[in-house]
Amino acid sequence: GWVDTKRDHKKIVFIDLRDRTGTVQVVGGEEFKALSEEDVVYIKGLVKKRPDKMANPKIKTGSIEVEAKELKILNKTKTLPLPVNGDGHDIDEEVRLKYRYLDIRRSRMYKNLALRSKFINLIRQYLFGKDFLEIETPILSETTPEGARDFIVPSRLQLGKFYALPQSPQQYKQLLMIGGVEKYFQIARCFRDEDPRADRAYGEFTQLDLEMSFVEREDVMKLAENLFIEVYEKLKVPIKQKSFPVFTYAEAIKRFGVDKFDLRTEEDKKNNVQAFAWVVDFPFFEKTTEGGWTFTHNPFSAPKPEFMKDLLEKKNIGNILTTQYDLVCNGYEVGGGSIRNHTPEGLKAVFEIMGLDEAEINLKFGHMIEALGYGAPPHGGIAPGIDRLLTCITGETSIREVIAMPMTSGGRTAIMKAPSVVKEEKLKELGIKAILKS
Repeated sequence: GWVDTKRDHKKIVFIDLRDRTGTVQVVGGEEFKALSEEDVVYIKGLVKKRPDKMANPKIKTGSIEVEAKELKILNKTKTLPLPVNGDGHDIDEEVRLKYRYLDIRRSRMYKNLALRSKFINLIRQYLFGKDFLEIETPILSETTPEGARDFIVPSRLQLGKFYALPQSPQQYKQLLMIGGVEKYFQIARCFRDEDPRADRAYGEFTQLDLEMSFVEREDVMKLAENLFIEVYEKLKVPIKQKSFPVFTYAEAIKRFGVDKFDLRTEEDKKNNVQAFAWVVDFPFFEKTTEGGWTFTHNPFSAPKPEFMKDLLEKKNIGNILTTQYDLVCNGYEVGGGSIRNHTPEGLKAVFEIMGLDEAEINLKFGHMIEALGYGAPPHGGIAPGIDRLLTCITGETSIREVIAMPMTSGGRTAIMKAPSVVKEEKLKELGIKAILKS
């Protein structure tokens, strides 16, 4: 392990030896004097009970110590550019991210990553128990109308054309439903070129992507609710109401002034209580600054059944409500989903309301409209954000605290210094010329 701390008492030297499980006190002699904090060592010795007055009840190994019989220095360390034995909150975040491989040595960061691993594993166990299939969908894809900017990737084999990194696997998971999969999920990596925010990771994030066939809105909401109740119980994280309260969008705005509200009391916050709630009955469309219509959440959503006639006839557009449902927790939107428009004419009507002409619809969405015409089942899903949920559970102030190697607030990768300048010959091979804005 690593030398966490060292205490030199002349003839006797104490060190705390650290690994991923914690620390243990080791007692050595003169050979320990050459050790520095964060050296990597191998120690063989006798485990002994500490004298009662020397015990440390604050740590798991506080009642024992190791009397060293053999010491090997596996690797000496240089002077660290930042301390790793505190919580790190007082250290500039840019420095912490530059040396993230050191930053994650601190116990707080390791615990966050261990919690993340366990959280995802419990989600998988639950869904496998419900007969879901975990299926990977493509990363190199087409641009999508998700509401944010795409990251684009040039094609070497088809010069002048570009892939886009997926903002979500939305279309692919719907195509899986058309393929008869019925129950799908994946722990999906998603990419959006959005402005950085504390509650949102720049560039890439992780979500639980989930889709089901032959379901209605309440079926998906109930499955997600039961999933999180079971996972949080196993993590011993308290939930305020085990049957999540449901608010319509209009009720939420009237009562809270926002649709991402916090139901916790001050006492709840002290006890790390997680307050979930659903928001439903959103308007399907909203006006653009140019006076046209755009979707409020997702163009692939279905309207509530009683509004399908208005959608198809393109009437009363501002009054159409969608089957969209948002999951909020502790004042954050932590997930959203909907029942999908599973008929070609329904999906086409959405794009027509948005002002797309026939040629544009066929170019961008012809594959989806065609696929829906081959016997698509009713289907719906949800995509809770793993990063946001973990931020709520841990009480961290930034979503970057629960991600191993996050982007900096300025949109640079931790450690690797990307994005970077590409050599001219590489750009030439791709048929690209970089033009810098003044």
